[in-house]
Amino acid sequence: MPDDITRWLNEHANPLSTLTPGAPVEDLKPLGEALRGTRIVGLGESTHGTGEFFRLKHRIVEFLVREEGFTTLAMEASQSAAHALDAYVRYGTGSPERLVARLGFWTWRTREMVDLVEWLRAHNRDLPEERRVRFVGTDPQLCADSVEAVAAFVRRTAPDQAGRVGALDVLARARPGSRPDPDKALLRRAEEIARLVAGHVERSGPGDDAGEALEHARILVRAADLVTRPFGASAGEDGVLAARDRYMAEAVARLVDDDPEARVMVWAHNGHIAKGTYGDQVPALGSRLRERYGDTYYALALLFGKGSFLARRGNDLQRPPARHRIGTGLRSLEARLTHAVPGDYYADFRAAGSPADAAPWLNAPHAQRSFGANVQRFLYRLNTAPLVPAEDYDGIAFVARSTCSHLLPPAED
Repeated sequence: MPDDITRWLNEHANPLSTLTPGAPVEDLKPLGEALRGTRIVGLGESTHGTGEFFRLKHRIVEFLVREEGFTTLAMEASQSAAHALDAYVRYGTGSPERLVARLGFWTWRTREMVDLVEWLRAHNRDLPEERRVRFVGTDPQLCADSVEAVAAFVRRTAPDQAGRVGALDVLARARPGSRPDPDKALLRRAEEIARLVAGHVERSGPGDDAGEALEHARILVRAADLVTRPFGASAGEDGVLAARDRYMAEAVARLVDDDPEARVMVWAHNGHIAKGTYGDQVPALGSRLRERYGDTYYALALLFGKGSFLARRGNDLQRPPARHRIGTGLRSLEARLTHAVPGDYYADFRAAGSPADAAPWLNAPHAQRSFGANVQRFLYRLNTAPLVPAEDYDGIAFVARSTCSHLLPPAED
């Protein structure tokens, strides 16, 4: 006799005919129906190194832009470096390979990511500017472009103050929690520079690149806050991880609140787009968006059955990521989803006719696979995170087999 997962999915799962971008979109129409009335959709992933996740999300982005009127792609990537990639997406400025490689994380330096931004550029090419899709980063860390932009602006507008900006050079590559500073001296310096730039804007107006310089200066304030928080205080609102998700949620909120017509696609790990918490009870960016926007935020998790993916080993932040493999297994939710329905599919947890008493598995605790940019060397196969499906997500897209994403070759000097 089939279990409740199998029974529910046999009724509600919508098969995906392909993961390939550019294909006909009839199989994605149920997702479009589920997103009617929403303004923000979180596009998650259980690994950052799965090629199928890139391709499926590329396909979903195409569909949401063309068929559903979504206007912005916001990624768990450097706010600072995304400015230049947005210029490529909207105006064709620069090299997509080089700009993708500058997004701050190895996870995005892939052929699949370049394919996506090239599609965004092709889509925008013949549209009037007000209808062009934007590309936005949500993460304040790794802000070399902002350090450079603010330094250049201050040298030009207040040369006697240029020496003060040098103290912020450390923010170009510093990681959250990497420079504990109880006195917040670095944060105060960043705030001083932001006030300096804001004063120029107030006196002279936002033209002459001043508005963009002020935006970069504010990124540096957020980055300084992140890198100087003690990483060990990861629990609660004061921790590094909670602050990072809060800043990413605020970046999305600015997009939505500043434009009543905006509809935003948020690309991030499942842990971030979830409606609850992750790790040591860190409030996820998705939980903040749900609290602020209610059901107009939709969290779509991407899960896989078995296969391979890329991740760095242990705590290594320098060496290239390695291939990791995992079978279907027995204990995870993904194992049950694999055995319930074959192939790739999408399922909407908000579907009409699926109350809690008819689908108890949606409201019961499970273990989901969760792999970040780095994984444990030998025990990664056991790495799971707790979830209650209907509480954490509004839907899932399930990929039966994962293969590794394709890294770009190292950039030439």
